[in-house]
Amino acid sequence: MGIKTVLFDLDGTIIDSNELIIESFKYTIEKHLGYTVKPEDVTPYFGEPLPITLKRFSQDKWDLMLDTYRQYNEFNHDKYTRIRKDVKEALELMYKNGIKMGIVTSKRRELAIRGLRLFDLEKYFKVIVALEDTEKHKPNPDPILKALELLNANKEETLMVGDSPYDILCASNAGVKSAAVKWTILPFNLLEEAKPDYVINNMLEILKII
Repeated sequence: MGIKTVLFDLDGTIIDSNELIIESFKYTIEKHLGYTVKPEDVTPYFGEPLPITLKRFSQDKWDLMLDTYRQYNEFNHDKYTRIRKDVKEALELMYKNGIKMGIVTSKRRELAIRGLRLFDLEKYFKVIVALEDTEKHKPNPDPILKALELLNANKEETLMVGDSPYDILCASNAGVKSAAVKWTILPFNLLEEAKPDYVINNMLEILKII
C-alpha cells in the first residue's frame, strides 16, 4: 500500500521556531532561577511537552515558569518564527494529489494555529492534534492514534514526519512509518537511534516516499 496520509510535527519541522523556543527558555530561566542557559541545555528536550521540560529545571517553580514562558513566547512568536524551506511547495503538491495531512504537536492548539496562519498553511491540514487533545503525549502513540481516528486513516498508509526522537518513537509506537528530517537542530544521531523508516534532506523528498 502507498502512503495516503502524512502527519507532521510542527515546530522545527514545518516552521522554524528554534530561536523562539531558545529565547523563551533563556528569558524564563534567568528570571526565575537566576542563571543563563545555553542552547545545548534545552535543545535535547525539544519535542516534549513544555511542563515536563520546565520540571527538569525546577520542581518548585515550574508552574510560575510556565506562565512566564508562555507570555514571552506568545508576545515574541511572530518575530522569531520562520517557515521551513520548500514546505509550502511540498504541501501544495501533496494537497493537489489528494494526500490527507494533519499536524501532531506537543504545542497548545492556539499557538499551533497561529503559527500555521502566519504562513497561510492552515488550509492544507484536515486535523490538528495539539497538547490538550490527549492525556499522554509523544513518544506515547496516543497523539498519532488520535489523528488517525479523526482522519479515518489506516496505519499502513500513514507517514509521520518529524525533527525529534519523540516524533519517530511516537510513530513507531503507533505502528506507522516515520521520516526524520535532516534539518533538525538536534544531533542527528539521536534521531537515527530512534530508527526512522526514512530520512529526508528537504521537504520535497517526501514526494519520493509517497
